[in-house]
Amino acid sequence: MPAKSAASPTVKYQRVVLKLSGEVLRGAKGTEPIDAATLERMCEQVKEIHDLGVQVCVVIGGGNIFRGLQGAKRGVDRTTGDYMGMLATVINGLAIMDCLEKMGVKTRVQSAIPMNQIAEPFIMRRAMRHLEKKRVVIFVAGTGNPYFSTDTTAALRASELHADIIMKATKVDGIYDKDPKKFPDAVKYEELTFVEALRQRLNVMDSTAFSLCLDNNVPILVFNLDDPHAIKKAVMGDKIGTLVHN
Repeated sequence: MPAKSAASPTVKYQRVVLKLSGEVLRGAKGTEPIDAATLERMCEQVKEIHDLGVQVCVVIGGGNIFRGLQGAKRGVDRTTGDYMGMLATVINGLAIMDCLEKMGVKTRVQSAIPMNQIAEPFIMRRAMRHLEKKRVVIFVAGTGNPYFSTDTTAALRASELHADIIMKATKVDGIYDKDPKKFPDAVKYEELTFVEALRQRLNVMDSTAFSLCLDNNVPILVFNLDDPHAIKKAVMGDKIGTLVHN
């Protein structure tokens, strides 16, 4: 396994896969697919941990633009809809790249679908090399296959690159025993084992992604991105969100 960078000694995780939903780019009003101020705030958080020496991979969804399952409800063939969703992740990935580069963070976009004029193809060893050279690597176009979510992409890339953890940034501050928006008495978990999450049928990730993390012993941290220093707190090992592990 390639050596990881010498991050700050106060950092708990040296190499992370940050899983972002496309929806987080919409902003509070949700009127634009990509809200400029929201994008900038998110990239500032990525820069903050990059400056600590953490090796950062980003997997971005495309739900703010197009989601394959939504297309199926409108009569779009599921396979076609999934490919449309993959292209939406490319748009989001390029937006993140542009924003990070303007902040002085060297960035590379790698696509699971060949599109050489705008992104590198995904090559594991090349991605490793970028991380060693302190570049943020953004993975777009999912796994390149229909019927697989970007959660699965995050689990796959984290396993391939020997990441210390998947950090799943959401609009909820962790995992609950039931939907906290519907049930005021919902109980939040600080930590869970994979077995406990399976037994209670908790919606951590889709089943394929969850199985990959379980089999390859990749912990998952689910947390709320609204805190302007949430990602930094996560890599420092602060009590934030819910940690799922073996």
